[in-house]
Amino acid sequence: MPDLIRHVQPRLQFVPPRYNPLVLKLVHAVLPLLLRVRTRPWLTAGIQQVEVSQGETLAELFHQSQQGKIRLLIAFRHVEVDDPLCGLQLLSRLIPQVARQQNISLKMPLHAHFVYERGMSLWAGKWLNSLFSRMGGIPVRRGRKPDWASLRVARDLLVNGELPLAIAPEGATNGYSERLGPLEPGGAQLGFWCVEDLQKANRPESVVIVPVGIRYRYVDEPWEALNELLSELEQSCGLSPLPQELSEPLSAHDPMLYEYPRLLRLGEHLIELMEGVYSRFYHRSFPHVGDRPQLTPASQKEQARQLVQRLERLLDTALCVAEEHFGLAPSGNAVDRCRRVEEAGWTYVYRDDLERRNDLPPIERGLADWIAQEASLKVLHMRLAESFVAVSDDYIAEQPSVERFSETALLMFDLTARLRGDKLPKRPRLGDRWVQMSVGNPLNVSDRWTDYKTSRRQAVAALTEEMRKELERLMQ
Repeated sequence: MPDLIRHVQPRLQFVPPRYNPLVLKLVHAVLPLLLRVRTRPWLTAGIQQVEVSQGETLAELFHQSQQGKIRLLIAFRHVEVDDPLCGLQLLSRLIPQVARQQNISLKMPLHAHFVYERGMSLWAGKWLNSLFSRMGGIPVRRGRKPDWASLRVARDLLVNGELPLAIAPEGATNGYSERLGPLEPGGAQLGFWCVEDLQKANRPESVVIVPVGIRYRYVDEPWEALNELLSELEQSCGLSPLPQELSEPLSAHDPMLYEYPRLLRLGEHLIELMEGVYSRFYHRSFPHVGDRPQLTPASQKEQARQLVQRLERLLDTALCVAEEHFGLAPSGNAVDRCRRVEEAGWTYVYRDDLERRNDLPPIERGLADWIAQEASLKVLHMRLAESFVAVSDDYIAEQPSVERFSETALLMFDLTARLRGDKLPKRPRLGDRWVQMSVGNPLNVSDRWTDYKTSRRQAVAALTEEMRKELERLMQ
């Protein structure tokens, strides 16, 4: 499997931000190329255009931040791995352009410190830590306990830094442009901490959180590329093409009527395979499933509902297997459980009590490697669940579109690539896309300070809920 770690590793060191404007200018210079050229050298179907709505709101907030009137926290939606590139395009080109049109004075280059997930550099390489550090990034470890080293740095930069701070309140990608994942309370808490620190220092600035949404659209509907992707997935699963009598009349009039049964059949086949694996080799039981009904448009809604129920049981089983290995209780939602498993796996692989692997005696080193290998394998059960926690039975049915079909098919590709042993990410690019970024209504955290003093937990929850509503509004 691609994520297998064969040797125990020393502790994960905190990589402090060392912002370097020259590095940022270099990244800004190559950004257009990065947006166009994607993961595979022979494929240049990337992001053709990034647009922004209500950009004058963000331009004015940056102006107020640079004037010392507010402390600014930007809460970005996090859909997929291309989001950071789009955010860079927003700040390096789109907002400065809007500012010039609106006669808003801004100091350049426009940028923000940002919080990123520490695990990114584990699969991308150590170079990413160095780059992100020089771009002002703050690595954070998500898990069962707060990462106080990262939080202290983020809190200090939000209060005293020359740049605003950007966060992704969802905490991780979910692969869906039009479905918001659960928000973590850390963004709201950082805002209130900033208000507290400013008041202690007798400083007059207000603290403002501005939500920013992001949606991906294909320039041309890539039905042909999607068909090829589904054919590749069917071949990987050993499935024959759908019967000709089902495909021809429907696909001629509406491609979605043909692609949806293919997605349902692929989903059912993958679930059956994984249920068989967990039943035979992990001694788990699943409810009996009757004979597979014929796929028809009339039965698709009920089939989708049943498949999602089976998927939820499967993901719960996968998480339980991992949790039992690490001695974790299955509490909280699926996202919380994934984060705890990930952190537990890291404690087995990246040992806080180890400076150098070679310092261990050979027998201890062998045992430590054994424990690390086993932990990395158990974490793969969590990766299965992590990829599909956002899947629902109505995502395609409520508003069929090539984007929703593609997003779901690409999640299936991620799973099959892991099961085949491919190294991620190698997602195929189905076609050129344009991106719509939307700036939401600012949320003044300072105005909620009285509520925070009355009940911290309720105030944080209420502010998080307001962020959620605003981010959902930006997806409409």
